[in-house]
Amino acid sequence: MKRYNWPVTILLILGSVVILFPLYITIVNALKTPAETAASILALPETFSLANFRQAIEMTNFFNALSNSVYVTAFTVVFTVLSNSLVAYAIARNMHKRTYRFLFYYFVSAMFVPFPIIMLPLVNQMSSIGLMNLNGLVILYIVYGLAFNVFLYTGYIKTIPKELEEAAIVDGCSRWGVFWRIIFPILSPINATVAILTALWAWNDFLLPLVILGDRADHTLPLVQYVFQGQFGTNYNLAFASYLMALLPMIVLYLFLQSRIISGVTQGAVK
Repeated sequence: MKRYNWPVTILLILGSVVILFPLYITIVNALKTPAETAASILALPETFSLANFRQAIEMTNFFNALSNSVYVTAFTVVFTVLSNSLVAYAIARNMHKRTYRFLFYYFVSAMFVPFPIIMLPLVNQMSSIGLMNLNGLVILYIVYGLAFNVFLYTGYIKTIPKELEEAAIVDGCSRWGVFWRIIFPILSPINATVAILTALWAWNDFLLPLVILGDRADHTLPLVQYVFQGQFGTNYNLAFASYLMALLPMIVLYLFLQSRIISGVTQGAVK
């Protein structure tokens, strides 16, 4: 007879309800009129209508915001993985030197600095060099994520035997070639982990785009959704429809890459 671990099963059921209930509220009310929502926020819609989605697309200039979010997320992920892994490799292989130990702790200490403290100086500097735009936002994501990513990469690189690099150098490979041809492929699991975390951050972030992107044409998806919140209330039906459309690209991406994502996270966790 099959025995169940009831405490764990109950916790899983409660966890599923906590996750699925807000999603149910979002989907159901995105398909209802404001009057139906006012009557009952939990009830199913009387007629399924996509009018809220059409209106949300028009009000937010959705496809322009979508292209901005894709641009920022794609370039942030690519350059974060390439640059942060290279910086971490240099530090990890030279930790016996005082300068590199200082750099490591300098980067790690940045994780404990809250963003609101550096927000105003950051905006002032970006404005002075003319980077209050999407390219400036990409640069900030790459630099601001450096602290946590160096911490992850350095711990992973330390587990890679140096004998691999020494053998490659004996065979005539340069130090630059050692990284890109030997080390970088081995970093695939941790690269996947960093790429996933960075993509979720860049896609969903609201505060950094709010202070950096002054031109409305540059606004990303989280920023344009702010239009549904007025001084005296929020249009929840349009807001929920907009949230679902903003969520859809990441869900589709996850469905196509779920095996690689789970594999990358798992390998990164057990290395």
